[in-house]
Amino acid sequence: MSVPGLSLPGQDTLLGCWRALARLSRGARVVRTPTLAAAVFPAWEPLNNAIVLSAAPGGDDDGVVEARGLFGDADVDAWALWFPSRATDLTSADSAPDVPGFTRDVTTLVMHAAVPAGLRLHDDVVRTSVAAACLTSDPPVPQADLPEPDALPGLDAWVMVHHGVAVSGGWTFLRGADCGVYAVETLPGWRRRGLAAALVEHALADAQRRGARTASLQSTPMGQPLYESLGFRPVGRYEEWVPQPGRRDPVQRPRGTGRV
Repeated sequence: MSVPGLSLPGQDTLLGCWRALARLSRGARVVRTPTLAAAVFPAWEPLNNAIVLSAAPGGDDDGVVEARGLFGDADVDAWALWFPSRATDLTSADSAPDVPGFTRDVTTLVMHAAVPAGLRLHDDVVRTSVAAACLTSDPPVPQADLPEPDALPGLDAWVMVHHGVAVSGGWTFLRGADCGVYAVETLPGWRRRGLAAALVEHALADAQRRGARTASLQSTPMGQPLYESLGFRPVGRYEEWVPQPGRRDPVQRPRGTGRV
């Protein structure tokens, strides 16, 4: 069920990643109050998310009101509210009431793992910028055109190069001994070939060499089998809501094997 004050594993790593990403996006900031942790990204719509920390869903809750104010002041029309839940699957019904003025969107499964020994590095996985790891180009970016990494402490962006082009991407954030894995996605024509699994294994092996002992992420249904094969297990979920069309149109969020 949705639990007031619930902090799921990896949440502090996620907030650290948001803060690092905010340095790459014009006008972005991360706000944390007793009721809310919000990523406000005026120039990068998919990252506009707010975790309600202190209350179950309801239109008069302080976190919901505060989120409306933050995104409204930043002139951000597309954003999502996240409510943490102890549910460890993607199919059970919501246990909280509807949020007035919002529409139920997706559920992401929070997964956690001890980083195992024996992880392999893969020669075809290379560092690049977060922008390049988003894989928004069509056709795919050739390896020779990949930009340099962003050089922000703890933040690493990765792509899998196959036949000379970047076909799978994502990024990680290392906070202490925990490595967060985010936004893993493979281009449609290259899926189901083990490329995303190799990318994640490489990223975790690299993080382990720099002190990571645990890893955390959020998964969609598509990504869950991949992450389970690497030892991740469900520890909770985020139930996400977006403003109703006509008030705050929901953003078309990228789908992949993981989410920021």
